[in-house]
Amino acid sequence: MERTKILVTGGAGYIGSHAVVELYEAGFQPVIIDNFSNSQQSALAGVEEILGVKIPFHGIDCNDIEAMRAVFAEEGSLKGVIHFAAYKAVGESIQKPLEYYQNNVGSLLTLLQVMREFGVASLVFSSSCTVYGVPDALPVTEQTPTKKANSPYGATKQMCEDILRDVAAAPAGGLRTILLRYFNPIGAHASAKIGELPLGVPQNLIPYVTQTAAGIREKLTIHGNTYDTPDGTNIRDYVHVVDLAKAHVVAVQRLLDGTGDTVETFNVGTGRGNSVLEVVQAFERATGQKLNYTIGPPRPGDVPAIYADVTKSVQKLGFQTSSTLEEALASAWKWQLSLANG
Repeated sequence: MERTKILVTGGAGYIGSHAVVELYEAGFQPVIIDNFSNSQQSALAGVEEILGVKIPFHGIDCNDIEAMRAVFAEEGSLKGVIHFAAYKAVGESIQKPLEYYQNNVGSLLTLLQVMREFGVASLVFSSSCTVYGVPDALPVTEQTPTKKANSPYGATKQMCEDILRDVAAAPAGGLRTILLRYFNPIGAHASAKIGELPLGVPQNLIPYVTQTAAGIREKLTIHGNTYDTPDGTNIRDYVHVVDLAKAHVVAVQRLLDGTGDTVETFNVGTGRGNSVLEVVQAFERATGQKLNYTIGPPRPGDVPAIYADVTKSVQKLGFQTSSTLEEALASAWKWQLSLANG
């Protein structure tokens, strides 16, 4: 039986590569677009090792409309798109706002134009809990008001969501879209063939934790311990990347089945918040590694605490995470060790 083709932009990235694996294992035929601006070619080799097949790949920039048209024409019969391709570091976006708006908003506009030209109507959009800004109450539901974003990165996700709602609502729209608001993805595939592969100094907590445990970094700096949280450190909802990848498969299927509304928004998290110190302690328990850490100043753009209410995802999307924090951290450590072993 012929597999249904799904285009995955940013498919060599951290979340994208895991989604490609889950899509293929669920019977879809993923097609990857990536320009390696925030990923590495080794991820494609890892995906191939896990699946035992080569996944179609196009090394282009999603902002290049002619290159995008060529991919849609060459692949033909694409039934849907998962759009991951974006810059994603909160701190970096404060330093480079223009690049973030140009890449994150620009690539979506280009993609939507080409989708319309080729009659592809289903899109899963990679959004973020940053759209909630600093929430007034926790946990956040999909009805929690979006507030002024704390960073240009968060603002690009808000803008992209607005664009998608407007396009889907247009009389000649035809677009059906699911906006998945991620909380904090961590961990790696059980095979340790793919995982988070930051270029340069990690911007995210877990790669910094594993690199510190491996002796690559001298120490972990915890950014601030005077937040209004039980232990003073930031609270986040840490979701295993494989769970997150599976949510995309469910979302794609929902769009293709034609169930649900034209535009739907879902939180993808565990429904639990853990502080940075709790993560450090959980990592030490899960791996037996002691972490050298110190407290530093808070980072600009960081929200004190945010975690998800996942009731809607469970009831309407039929999706629930299954991995514990310790399992996710153990998989991240296994991935770090596999990198050390070449």
